[in-house]
Amino acid sequence: MTQILHADKTGVTRAAALLRDGALVAFGTETVYGLGADATNAQAVAAIFHAKNRPRFNPLICHYPSADRAFHDVLANPQARHVAEAFWPGPLTLVLPRRSDCPVALLTGAGLDTLAVRVPGHPDALALLRAAARPIAAPSANRSGQVSPTSAQHVLDGLQGRIAAVLDSGPCRVGVESTVLDLSGLAPVLLRAGGVSVEDLVACIGPIQRGGAHDAAGITLRSPGLMVSHYAPGLPVRLNAATVAAEEALLAFGPVLPGARCLFQLSPSGDTTEAAARLFEGLRWLDAEGGRLGAGGIAVMPIPDGGLGLAINDRLRRAAAPRGG
Repeated sequence: MTQILHADKTGVTRAAALLRDGALVAFGTETVYGLGADATNAQAVAAIFHAKNRPRFNPLICHYPSADRAFHDVLANPQARHVAEAFWPGPLTLVLPRRSDCPVALLTGAGLDTLAVRVPGHPDALALLRAAARPIAAPSANRSGQVSPTSAQHVLDGLQGRIAAVLDSGPCRVGVESTVLDLSGLAPVLLRAGGVSVEDLVACIGPIQRGGAHDAAGITLRSPGLMVSHYAPGLPVRLNAATVAAEEALLAFGPVLPGARCLFQLSPSGDTTEAAARLFEGLRWLDAEGGRLGAGGIAVMPIPDGGLGLAINDRLRRAAAPRGG
């Protein structure tokens, strides 16, 4: 059963301890309730996708108690510092390049070299983030495709028994998701309208481009979501491999195919949650190590669609998609 915790000192302390232990805890913000996990723990982040039945690994927003803490993990340009000073804490998410020493798990950012960060404008959320003392990844606390929750009961309606606890902060004040602003490129790009108006952002930093490209499911390509071949490995990827050629590196799942001289094991036991937690690390490692050893490609063993397998295979199909064009 999912615990219901009151948003007092005792409840916040308990919720923070659960997060540090790798459990999932929903908590209220000024926008909607988020489904929180330790963003530095790939296994905990994988559990978010499992709990939500999320069919693809979209980037998740990392929540911090202050701008200073957020900017320890991402590279903040002057525009980012300016809008952070104006709108944080508050319903604004910034997409910025990851720092080279960023401790956030690659799965949290869907393997991208950018990270979505925000400082929520709710005292209970800020208290939880301070007590947890680590970045907390938190998409909306609902099953994938359902309406975002604005109360603890909404969370329980969809996730009862699938998460450890809900920190009940009462109804959300804003009730719509945060605005997402990409400041990782040459010009600011609005990726999602939300709790901070475009007019207020333009008044703060000047003209903003609109992110208009979506994939077939209507997902914004930059964040959250991925282009078909976005950030694919440099080596070509071959899916559903029953054998591995001498010139191929191997992304293994379960019992290893014979003949692999460069391999990365996603899960010896064939556990899709463990595999999801290791997927982006594995692709990057094989790309680098396989390239160093002269491998001509990456062979990927079959992964069933059960559990998080559907999301893993979605990402692998994107990695294997034809390049260019």
